Parts: sequence; C-alpha cells; structure tokens
Amino acid sequence: MNKKSKAKGLFANPAKIGAFLLALLLLAPLAPAQESAPKTVEEAYPGLSSGLLRGAKLADLDADTLLVAPGIKINKAHIAEKTVDVPPPLSQQLENNLFFVLEQVALRQALINAAKEAGIAVIPDAQDLSIQQLFARMTQNVAVSEKEVQSFYDSHMQMMGGAPFEAVREAITRHLAQERSQEVAAKFVDGLEHSINATVNQDWLKEQSAKALDNPVDKARRSGRVTLVEFGASGCEPCDRMQPILDSLKAKFPKTLNVVFVHVGEQSILTARYGIRSIPVQAFFDSDGKEAFRHTGFYPQDKVEEQLAKLGVK
Repeated sequence: MNKKSKAKGLFANPAKIGAFLLALLLLAPLAPAQESAPKTVEEAYPGLSSGLLRGAKLADLDADTLLVAPGIKINKAHIAEKTVDVPPPLSQQLENNLFFVLEQVALRQALINAAKEAGIAVIPDAQDLSIQQLFARMTQNVAVSEKEVQSFYDSHMQMMGGAPFEAVREAITRHLAQERSQEVAAKFVDGLEHSINATVNQDWLKEQSAKALDNPVDKARRSGRVTLVEFGASGCEPCDRMQPILDSLKAKFPKTLNVVFVHVGEQSILTARYGIRSIPVQAFFDSDGKEAFRHTGFYPQDKVEEQLAKLGVK
C-alpha cells in the first residue's frame, strides 16, 4: 500500500481520526495562558481623569496606598490632609471627588520631581517655589508681537468700551503673554501623563469613581446622546446672553441633545476637573462622551448649531 492509500485509509475511519487528534492534543505542549494587560483609568472610567492619570494602570495595592510611581507614593493620609478645615459646601464636593484630589497631589509631586531633574533646588518647606521657578524657566522666552496685540484689539474693540489702542496696549500685551505662558505650562503638564508611569489602587478607585461621576455633566456624557455643557455664572454678561440660546437648543433638540449648565461658583471642583479657566465655556461631547470641541466666550446660536451638526445633531 502506498503512502497515499494509507492516508486515505486513516481519514476514511472517523474513530481513527478521533484517536489521532487526541494523541496530538496530549503530546502538544500546553501554551501558557495569556494574561490581559491591566486596564488604565481612562479605559475603566472614561472622563474621570482630568489629565495626568488617564494612562495610569489599575492594580491591587494595599488598602492604605492609593498611588505608586517612580519617585512618588501617595497614601490615604496625604489625601485626607487636603480636606481638613475646608468650608462645608466645598468639603462635600471634595469628598465626592477624592480621585481629583489624588490627581492634584500626584501632579504637584511630579512637578517637584521635574524641578529637581532640571537642577532647581527644592527646599522642603517651600516646595511650591521650585514649581514656580520651573514654570518661569520654561516660559521665559514667551513673547507677543505687535501684530498680535493689534489683532486682539481689533477683534475685541467692543469689549474695550471704545478705549483707544494705546490706552489698552500694555494690558492686552500682558493678557496675551499670560495666556501663552499658560499654554506652554499646560503642554508641559500634558506631557507628564505619558511619563509618570503610575499605578492606582483599583478597589479604592472603583468606590471613588461612583461618587465622582454622579453629576449632571458625566451623567449626560454617558447617556449615548450628544452633549453641550455651558460653564458659566449668573451676572456674567456673555453668560447671561448664552442662556436664551441654551433654552432654545433644549426646545429644538429635545430627543437628540443634552444641554447642561454648570454654575462655576457652585460647582468649583467639577469646574476644575474640566480645566475651566475663564467663562463662559461651551464644551461639546459626542455620543460616546468624548470631547469634540470647546469654545470660550459668547457663541452665537448659528455657530453652536454648526458644531452640533458635525456631531450628528440636525
């Protein structure tokens, strides 16, 4: 019998096929089970992190330890001391946002470490001074051109109350320089997210995330609808001008759009979580809850609807 007929005889018999496969399985070395990579904060709780700890991994840590990273270890006592002697309205907000407190403590320590690496002396009782020196060093070459100052004046002439250019020139220059310095600092801080290599206590975070995400903004973002959030305050002239627009949008898109107003004076921690530095701010989130666009200042309704249309609200 040739090889071809032998093969045919083997595979023509189902019983032999079963025995053959079983033998292969028994003889083959077992492949090691593939362990799934630990989730990050952003993967497990989208939108919870305000930046630094988005990519931090979740892991089992001892009950007292909340975060570990090269050169950084934060425990519950470090967080608790930040909520001592805080006025009642703010203390409750902090209790519901302890992960935000953790992120700020971690950021401060990361900046101190960055200052040390930059050769800046860190004095134990004046560590914030080293952070100031770090930012001063990275923004020392920030400059504003005459053309930029003139352009800002031309675009905001109404806001200037008719004041001549020379009267407000110096103030505009300072404002633009400060704005640019903040952008440089923010870019540096954003870069720390990719280098901090932190691990967060997953059991503690699970408990804290339920509290932190229990607010109108995060609930709206997780609803499956497009969301427009206005961060503002009563008595703020451009904020007050936005209110009729928000009411109109609620009436116009009742089933496809969430419209949320956050009073920054009443929700200071939520405001800080979303990085609001001036008001009003309109933040647009797609149906997956991801921020798609942000605008600062008064925003006409036709412009708002243009952005909403890009997100599928028509």
